[in-house]
Amino acid sequence: MQRPVRFVVEADGGSRGNPGPAGYGAVVLDPATGETLAERAEYIGVATNNVAEYKGLIAGLRAARELSPDAVVQVRMDSKLVVEQMSGRWKIKHPDMKPLAAEAAKILPRAQVTYEWIPRERNKHADRLANEAMDAGKRGEQWEPSASSAALDTSAARALATPPAGPPGDAAKGAAAVRAALATASGTSATAPAREEAGADTLFAEHGATASGRIPAPAPGPAQAPSATPGWGPDMGTPATFVLLRHGETALTPQKRFSGSGGTDPELSEAGRRQASAVAEALAARGTVQTIVSSPLRRCRETAQAVADRLGLTVTVEEGLREVDFGAWEGLTFGEVRERFPDDLQAWLDSPKAAPTGGGESFTAATRRISATRDRLLAAHAGRTVLLVTHVTPVKILVRLALGAPPEALFKMELSAASLSAVAYYADGNASVRLLNDTSHLR
Repeated sequence: MQRPVRFVVEADGGSRGNPGPAGYGAVVLDPATGETLAERAEYIGVATNNVAEYKGLIAGLRAARELSPDAVVQVRMDSKLVVEQMSGRWKIKHPDMKPLAAEAAKILPRAQVTYEWIPRERNKHADRLANEAMDAGKRGEQWEPSASSAALDTSAARALATPPAGPPGDAAKGAAAVRAALATASGTSATAPAREEAGADTLFAEHGATASGRIPAPAPGPAQAPSATPGWGPDMGTPATFVLLRHGETALTPQKRFSGSGGTDPELSEAGRRQASAVAEALAARGTVQTIVSSPLRRCRETAQAVADRLGLTVTVEEGLREVDFGAWEGLTFGEVRERFPDDLQAWLDSPKAAPTGGGESFTAATRRISATRDRLLAAHAGRTVLLVTHVTPVKILVRLALGAPPEALFKMELSAASLSAVAYYADGNASVRLLNDTSHLR
């Protein structure tokens, strides 16, 4: 019996404004050789990132079907939203997404298609096509394949498409393997700086996997020369990197009590001060932080000052980084809130628009506030590494937005006291996320 034809489809989409001028890109690859079998890209006018990503998926699946309607297809995308929704693990609630997901599902039989999330740096071919389509649309033209669209050398394509051998999470070795393959393909030195080494990727390269998403494009950093590697788009320059530090413990932290901006504004506990000192040493050893910005609440300012004293920097207070106001729930445990305000708590769990009892702040309102703060800080700190000392909710919202995950993802993240995360924001609107949540060594 003849084995079925197998393809890899990599797809991406982007919007310069979200919503704004948008386009998608998709490529069909031979999984054995990395050979490019088909490319698709199109400018689609004004749309959101998610709509463009779905359009890229549809175009890629159609291109695969044209090559072989019986093919087994593995779809790889850096959109967590699309991958999880098409895999059936996340519900599709947005009215714009439902018809697009239904259209994608009809192109090939469900049994022939699987979905895999990949980091943004492994989806550069489709990302480049999407940007070429948007650039063409800006000129009033339609995208057409060109010499710049040539596929990477087979060895480099395989390195990008296949995780490197070695222990899980060994991202530093993986990056080295990819750089070596690219160097072989392009004739450049394997030690030459690569975009993956900038910002968040250098900060926590040994601590886990990356994830990626899109945000409204920030102000670009200093321009850099276009990449000389065949088949790659222009270098986006040094990203603005936000290192996200949750404050150290207070007396309320180990008791798991609601502690927002409407409560008693507690100080760090003794354990919290030890954590702040330890994380200051860790950041000093890395030497990458250039600026420190803190929530106005006391526990954050104390944590930020411990780091600032160690690094020889000053602390700027940013009101937009404060924690959510939990209203009448301040100081209570989850169980106490469930007992006293069961209906309000259930409404809060069911909808990001619902606010805590007594005039608290909803996640929807907090997201607007934190998004505006993010954009303001990005404009002020283009190309720099900034430590943001803040709280559970702002960190989770920034990570969720970077991943393109739905609001309910906020309830699926665990964030330890004094934990670090990092988001690198690129000039093309993409974001790369790294997480380091184990702070047991900081106690």
